[in-house]
Amino acid sequence: MFKKIAFLFTLILFTTAIQAGSTIHHKLSVKVDPAKHSFEAVDQITIPAAQAKSNMYFLLNGDLNISSETPGVTVKLSQEGIKAEDFGMDREDFHLASEFKQNKYSITFSNEIKGDQTFTLKFSGVINYSIKQIGEEYARGFSQTPGIIDEKGTYLGGSTYWVPWFNDNWISFELTTTMPKGWSVVSQGKRTHNELKNDMQISVWDSPEPMEEVYLIAAKFNEYSKSAGAIDVMAFLRTPEETLANKYLETTAQYLEMYRKLIGPYPFTKFALVENFWETGYGMPSFTLLGEQIIRFPFILHSSYPHELLHNYWGNSAYIDFKSGNWCEGLTAYMADHLIAEQRGQADEYRRTTLQKYTDYVNEANDFPLNKFISRTNPSSEAIGYGKSSMLWNMLRELVGDESFVKGFQKFYRDNKFKAASFDDIRKSFESVSGKDLKSFFDEWVNRKGAPELSVSNVKCEKKDNQYQLQFTLKQLQKEEAFALDVPVTISFAKNVVVKKVAMTGKEQKCEFTFSENPLLVQIDPQFNLFRKLNYKEIPPSLSKIFGAEDLLIVLPSTASKEKLEYYQQLANIWSEDKTKKIEVSLDSKYKKLPADKNIWIFGAENKFTSVIKDGLKDYNSEIKNGSVLLGKSEYPTTNNSFIISVRHPENPSNVLVYLSTENKDAIGGLAKKLPHYGKYSYLVFEGNEPANTGKGEWGSVNSPLSAKVITKGEKITNEALPELSKRKALAMLTPVFSSERMLKTVQYLASEELSGRGPGSNGNNKAAEFIAEKFKIAGLLPGSDDGSYFQTWNEVVDASGNKAQVKNVIGIIPGTNPNLKDESVIVCAHYDHLGLGWPGANKGNEGKIHPGADDNASGVSVILELVELLGKSLKPQRTIIFVAFASEESGLLGSKYYVQNTKRFPAKKVIGVLNFDTVGRLGNNKLFVLGAATAREWRFIFMGASYVTGVETEMVTQELDASDQRSFLEVGIPGVQFFAGANADYHKPSDTADKIDGAGLIKVAAIAQESVTYLGDRLEPLTFQGQAISEAKKPQTAPAGERRVSTGSVPDFAFSGEGVKIADLAPDSPAGKAGLQKGDVITKLGAFKIANLRDYSDALKTFQPGNVVDVVYLRDGKENTTKIELISK
Repeated sequence: MFKKIAFLFTLILFTTAIQAGSTIHHKLSVKVDPAKHSFEAVDQITIPAAQAKSNMYFLLNGDLNISSETPGVTVKLSQEGIKAEDFGMDREDFHLASEFKQNKYSITFSNEIKGDQTFTLKFSGVINYSIKQIGEEYARGFSQTPGIIDEKGTYLGGSTYWVPWFNDNWISFELTTTMPKGWSVVSQGKRTHNELKNDMQISVWDSPEPMEEVYLIAAKFNEYSKSAGAIDVMAFLRTPEETLANKYLETTAQYLEMYRKLIGPYPFTKFALVENFWETGYGMPSFTLLGEQIIRFPFILHSSYPHELLHNYWGNSAYIDFKSGNWCEGLTAYMADHLIAEQRGQADEYRRTTLQKYTDYVNEANDFPLNKFISRTNPSSEAIGYGKSSMLWNMLRELVGDESFVKGFQKFYRDNKFKAASFDDIRKSFESVSGKDLKSFFDEWVNRKGAPELSVSNVKCEKKDNQYQLQFTLKQLQKEEAFALDVPVTISFAKNVVVKKVAMTGKEQKCEFTFSENPLLVQIDPQFNLFRKLNYKEIPPSLSKIFGAEDLLIVLPSTASKEKLEYYQQLANIWSEDKTKKIEVSLDSKYKKLPADKNIWIFGAENKFTSVIKDGLKDYNSEIKNGSVLLGKSEYPTTNNSFIISVRHPENPSNVLVYLSTENKDAIGGLAKKLPHYGKYSYLVFEGNEPANTGKGEWGSVNSPLSAKVITKGEKITNEALPELSKRKALAMLTPVFSSERMLKTVQYLASEELSGRGPGSNGNNKAAEFIAEKFKIAGLLPGSDDGSYFQTWNEVVDASGNKAQVKNVIGIIPGTNPNLKDESVIVCAHYDHLGLGWPGANKGNEGKIHPGADDNASGVSVILELVELLGKSLKPQRTIIFVAFASEESGLLGSKYYVQNTKRFPAKKVIGVLNFDTVGRLGNNKLFVLGAATAREWRFIFMGASYVTGVETEMVTQELDASDQRSFLEVGIPGVQFFAGANADYHKPSDTADKIDGAGLIKVAAIAQESVTYLGDRLEPLTFQGQAISEAKKPQTAPAGERRVSTGSVPDFAFSGEGVKIADLAPDSPAGKAGLQKGDVITKLGAFKIANLRDYSDALKTFQPGNVVDVVYLRDGKENTTKIELISK
């Protein structure tokens, strides 16, 4: 019986408790002929004494022939065309088996039944059923077959009824297969034999664990493997892709180790990724069967894939007693999907989305308790069986604490491995380890339907005898009886946050707390730790609200062109086919005012109600313009883009209006299929015909009714930002692939006094070069210079007097493996020089001092050396990867310019892209800037994917900047980006020291780097350059060049894509602060220079001297203002 991974939401229906020694054992010998779509099998079956009878029955595929090979054992056809469910079978794949008939056979033993019964059956026939798209999976692009033997591959499983099936009894098996040369077989258990004999491939898989079925998966696989402790980690791919296989092997090993520590020993001897020849997302005990597109989706590795691996504990070895409900799916979601979000600091948002789905999809008519959940059939059942169940485990964790939570599930797993277990079995395990009586808790959340709804009111505070007495009232608003809740209450003070738990058993609870300092804010469950229905003000408007609505309206634009109206009508018709909903489609001309009682789609920019959407967007600093749409900080052209934007219904804020506009009729089909899978988002942008998602986000929630400011009589009201509530530590962590300790050690050496700031041509700079070259060599990189060494050397100016000395780029390569691509290259670089004792460009007063350059740019070098350490001997890219540590970046990008102009072996014209790491050492909790993201059309897609896989947020910076070495490549038409953690006050100062580097942040940068490098190394197509080569480059407004000597004391917002330079931060005593500028202001003119972007801003500042007083024109709240600013030395 198959089980599909998370996005297919299906499961194994085990219903019978398993006792040791109770399994029927099959010793199968099977010969498969793919060309004839057939197989022959000999099956030695052993039935335990407790189950053996003189006359027994089994089911077998009706297209197979069968006979007994054992004297005294007779097999007769008892009934043709029987349905499996009529035979007592509890399975979910009846629709698959309905494509063929199952026959019921009797088996009679002539001898007296004593002990176990062993006999041999022989069966054979043709299995070649069609692959079809079925039901809800049509929109997901998945297909199914009950069984197929084909020259493309073989799939036999429980739904094929290819092995005699004895009415819900557990089995164990040994499977010996004989296949043509070049074919491999995968099944459950451990492969104990694999050899080529007489041009036939013979394999043996041994599965002693209790199973429900026997799988036989076969194809001409390319096999990869590694050991993860005692577990064999395997990948079976249909094409030779070592890089892809290594990703899966490495990730599998990480998750196996994490779950071993969290739950207990992995229950099987292997876990294998198997590539299928049609699109599937199946999960079986000890392996998963995924389609060729699925395994290449970058996000699968850290989403559905670990979910499926975890199912080997929950569902595939601790089975489900379905008589009392399915506990497995919610627990797997919690320990996989929620845990990954928690590791990435996004657990609060994950739980909010979970509660939002329940709020949007579940109502009184379709609600049911968890003890009635069997499997997902629609969004509302998913919101209960996955969502409510996941929140149950979160509340249990809050109740007993992390330590007991982990111990509770460890005990449950030990006690119920290879048994069918229930919610009640989980309760007993937790009572044992926690010492708590949990019966009422489980009764309330497992056996009762519904959810609480909360409110807070009457918030007040009085000061008495230097003590602050805070009072407020909690209420449960739902119609049903009160739930017993431990309500998290967060009280914020000026410098700290306190969390209290309020025990609430009635519909109303008055609360009082006394503090020694003035409370400023009360929030009820701000981290969404309770299972409850959300108030609409707690959550942003999103697509899930309209997709969950049972009664909705689609409004078409009556004034649109005939073509547009037709394709909007086409989309409306597709969605109207859903007969489970009441969907009305009308022209906008029908209405003077939008009905308040419906959730409404507004189709088309020409729609007369687009103005309502525009008004709603003002709350989110967004705007629909002529020719473009501004969504937060990002602006998108309307050409070739599709927009989906949700806002609150102004006449009924509990409902939503969703705007959908596209200029591309070919995108309609894709939008119809894709949008239901983006329910959590407030807005979406898609590009092209496919269409491809290029932008998405959630609006911030405003004015939550569960948040109240506290006003204390006689106390000053403050508008200052309050401290953030700390996030809960993740239940478990993956062991990082990268070592922060190793990277920090690199930074410490490069920024040490021994290297004296790595000034160009200095002894310290030469030591740094030798250090990097040795690291390249140890990691297995080949020398990359034209002369066969690691060094590209030349003489260059190295001081303010114009003296020259030898400088060197350090180059190492991982050669490409594809003969057609190996001469192309990807540059992965970081400059290793710095200012030495203050040249070039030391700030006034710092001349002669050592400038360690820890962040700029020992941090970047540490990242590329960490990549080299990880990838040097394992990466097998299609095209060559060139790692370069550039010299003389600080003195005008001279190292990278020399490389571009002089390298012959891997010339610049054959570089497809540049990944440059410069100043990445102080990331903290910020987004990683990607400078130069507009230089290739593909960059944003690449880094959206990398962010999804790694959980590291990136911010695309599209403005042109002369920031670092990627510029040398851009000038000759090669797309390149710079990874940048952001500006800081220690830039080019002696205070840029190693102790300020963020090791955890370096791991994040390295994770993004690895995804980017491996993707570009295997990408077959070149990137689409969108920059300007030097011959086309616009001349700057200002003639002066060279070093900038002055500063405004403000930090620009690198992510701002509008016209001007937006201030991200500034100190009150900075020149900008003294001039009255504030965070969020946008500078549009500096002196005589118009400022369109950061490059203009930098060029303008180069023309001024310290002490100059300059006129500044800036925008604040859309209004133009002017001030004067006195510039200071940089």
